[in-house]
Amino acid sequence: MRILILGGTGFLGPHLVEQAMAKGWQVTLFNRGKTDPARFAGDAFKDIVQLKGDRDPAKGDGLKSLEALVASMREEGTRFDAVIDNSSYVPRITKASAELLEPVTHLYQLVSTISVFTDNSVAPDESTPVGTIPDPMVEEVTGETYGPLKALCEQQANLAYRDRSCVVRPGLIVGPGDDSLRFTYWPVRIARGGRVLAPRAPKPTEVRVQFIDVRDLAAFMLKLVEDGHAGTYLANGPQGPLSFEEMLAGIKATVSDPVEFAWCDEQWLLEQNVAPWMGLPLWIPQMPEYAGSGRANCSKAFSAGLTCRPLAETARDTVADFERTKAERPATFAWGGRAPGISTEREVELLKAWDARG
Repeated sequence: MRILILGGTGFLGPHLVEQAMAKGWQVTLFNRGKTDPARFAGDAFKDIVQLKGDRDPAKGDGLKSLEALVASMREEGTRFDAVIDNSSYVPRITKASAELLEPVTHLYQLVSTISVFTDNSVAPDESTPVGTIPDPMVEEVTGETYGPLKALCEQQANLAYRDRSCVVRPGLIVGPGDDSLRFTYWPVRIARGGRVLAPRAPKPTEVRVQFIDVRDLAAFMLKLVEDGHAGTYLANGPQGPLSFEEMLAGIKATVSDPVEFAWCDEQWLLEQNVAPWMGLPLWIPQMPEYAGSGRANCSKAFSAGLTCRPLAETARDTVADFERTKAERPATFAWGGRAPGISTEREVELLKAWDARG
């Protein structure tokens, strides 16, 4: 098969490239050339065509290299079996590349996000209404605009390709190459051993978590391409329910150093100004407004071939990747803040305060 990946050099992209190359597919990349893929994929990129440009037609050479490729393919009467768009964040930019490539592309697969759903009180499936934005011309990506803008990017892909459009909505993508360090916080912290601060909800077994290993997501996306599947798919794991406590226990089982969890009441943690999700990654308080969190219905994706590797494998590989690459990781993050999680000093401080309660 012949595929084009828009992006392709950071996190998800190298896994797509490696797996597609292993299948014997012909892979072309289009990106700015700012990220060195060797960190993630070694020599996997040496035998593929890489076109340089910018997704935004208004910046630099924009889509000129893609325009030349499309003109050549139209003259030759060739086409891509699929374009995989894993770098769409602004609908205007998605529209430009989707429409340009439509005459030479069979299937357009866009990587969206489960964050298109802004009502966290309900468990979503593919039919759940997506979030909207008051001004659809806004292009600044923030915590408030990210999901609705992704939904508008989906809309542009669907308009250009109709029944040849495939939208994949993953949840939190984790595993080797993840610079967000959200899931990574827990395997790395638990691997250090000792007493680990952890949040406990009023009804712990009812607090669900979901995430997807980047390698499983890449394999699923390529399977959709291979099988010619269009439509929309929520891609999250695991296949069965997983509570927050079960996740931590599963990670604990992969390390050899003694670990003791200090289960602190979540209301107390909130009173100590410990932030959900980023302060203690993946933690979402057990409140009605978050009742749908960790409960996305991904049965359609599993029916189409999504599989999830064991938690233990993801945890072990995440720690190994972190240790191998920690010196190369960025000092600052895309959102301009510090790393997720709490520092060692803050954890010690909180544990002392928890133990000293009257």
